[in-house]
Amino acid sequence: MAKLTIPKGYSPIIDLKQTELGIKSIKDFFQSNLSSELRLRRVTAPLFVEQGTGINDDLTGVERPVQFPIKDMDNVNAEIVHSLAKWKRLTLADYEIEKGYGIYTDMNAIRADEELGNMHSLYVDQWDWELVVDESERTISFLKEIVVRIYDAMLRTEYMVFELFPAIKPILPRKITFIHAEELLQKYPSLTPKQREDAICEEFGAVFIIGIGANLSNGEPHDLRSPDYDDWTTPNDDNYIGLNGDLLVWNNVLEKSMELSSMGIRVDKAALLKQLALKEQNNRLSLFFHKKLINDELPLCIGGGIGQSRLCMFYLRKAHIGEIQSSIWPKEMRANARKNGIFLI
Repeated sequence: MAKLTIPKGYSPIIDLKQTELGIKSIKDFFQSNLSSELRLRRVTAPLFVEQGTGINDDLTGVERPVQFPIKDMDNVNAEIVHSLAKWKRLTLADYEIEKGYGIYTDMNAIRADEELGNMHSLYVDQWDWELVVDESERTISFLKEIVVRIYDAMLRTEYMVFELFPAIKPILPRKITFIHAEELLQKYPSLTPKQREDAICEEFGAVFIIGIGANLSNGEPHDLRSPDYDDWTTPNDDNYIGLNGDLLVWNNVLEKSMELSSMGIRVDKAALLKQLALKEQNNRLSLFFHKKLINDELPLCIGGGIGQSRLCMFYLRKAHIGEIQSSIWPKEMRANARKNGIFLI
């Protein structure tokens, strides 16, 4: 159910016109930094893909994609994308991107099953990126290196916002903290996964949680992940599992953790077979994307998504993502928000 959190004494630091200026400045500055930091070229992305190809992102596996029939193609169904995790890998192959280089795109999606709230909307906009890697780079240490480079771009963007709006003081720590989901469980054994995220982010300010998708020592995953894009089962040198994770920061307006990015080293053939078997989804091996991966027609890569509206919401110290993007909200939420100084676009 939709849920609205109203921060005590909330008042926007900047007005509507300044907010629009801030959004554009952040998006222009950050994507330029991301592109140069990871050596990415911009490509054009689809809003929808053909159903039954295995290209759409299944997220946790239970979300329903928005569908529509295509009249001029004998009513074949198309699906609005959830994200572009698998489409990007196909595009790396199509564009013959070399190792050490990659692509990024503006991804727009609709997630009809999203639980609406301060940080969750029906409309999703993010920078989806993908980078070709060598087999030797499929390691935790390389994942951390990429996370640090992305976080450096975030730090530079926060300072740019401070120069544009001096009333918005930088709050991100100079370095991001890494912790494995299993370590986080051991640190806070009595807390739920979301409560663990809140606790660790409040303590360190910015955290990357490694290992999202595989079962931990309590028999449960920290969070769910589809089995056919991130590699969340490959052991590393520390005997942990997972070559993926989530980047979270402490949102001092809402006083809770805020996920800004999800990323990971993508499955190779062995990891795909292992994870499909674990999730009892071997039937997916007959799909277009999965057959290409099994036939070694796709490059090894790392990739992820970075929420555009969420990033702007964090930098501009907004209480609701609806102050950044235009979407549909329950009438009661919209009215209650306005009553408390939160203007939903």
